[in-house]
Amino acid sequence: MRLTKISVKGSSPWNEDALVLNPSLNMYGVIDGATSLVPFKGENGETGGYYAAQIISDYLQGMQNLPNKEWSPEEALLQANRKLREEMTRQGIDADRKEELWGACAILIRLDDHFIEYAQAGDCMLIAEYEDGSVRTVTHDQLAHVDNKTRALWAEGIEAGLRSSEDLWAYVKPQIVSGRHTANTEEGYAVLNGDPALSRFLESGKINYIKLKTLLLMSDGLYEAKPSGHEPANAEETARLVSAMGLEGYIQHLIGLEEGDPQCLRFPRVKKSDDKTAILINFT
Repeated sequence: MRLTKISVKGSSPWNEDALVLNPSLNMYGVIDGATSLVPFKGENGETGGYYAAQIISDYLQGMQNLPNKEWSPEEALLQANRKLREEMTRQGIDADRKEELWGACAILIRLDDHFIEYAQAGDCMLIAEYEDGSVRTVTHDQLAHVDNKTRALWAEGIEAGLRSSEDLWAYVKPQIVSGRHTANTEEGYAVLNGDPALSRFLESGKINYIKLKTLLLMSDGLYEAKPSGHEPANAEETARLVSAMGLEGYIQHLIGLEEGDPQCLRFPRVKKSDDKTAILINFT
């Protein structure tokens, strides 16, 4: 088994993504923090999204000295969610106000002898590539229906004549707030934000190793930006590009697209560059 990992900060001051690397438990994962809509700054200016990703990652990587079969990705994420709630309470965050909550999407896997177990929240994704070249999207992008509305509204703002990312952000913010209020509900998506309701929406499962070539764990920052009017990028397309270009080569390709569109006018998106974090595991 060969493992390639990468985490590249986007255009925001803090990298709100995090890796989970706990080989003693055959545990690997990607965490994508989401900054609270009510501004929060730590002692050194840290955002709520940064704290969420770090708290979850640190908790998972701190799980040690357990027999491999005594933990599951689903329960581990639920425990991390409880830890996140404790930390937010300690910082005076109102758990009943979703706009104040620190949150994070996640994909976490356990490599068993015969199966790969996974648990997922939000839009962090798990994609399998097989020896015959076929690609299987294992997880579902739970945030696509929310993000697609935001991108459409951003494009609408461009059509209306807005020409700065700051003005466009203000234009779409009500939609972002509305989407955030659907966290851990049947109208929205699963997210680690301290809410016990996560247990009803977290997805989990397992796949086997038959003819498996690679596994890609990724945050949504790996989706390629698309012009207005084009179908959004999807996980299968992303995995095929990573297979063709290599993980680092593909990341540089994305950065090149973003640098050429700093105001997000050609490729509608809510920030110039999102954080990009991924783990590529090769079994052949």
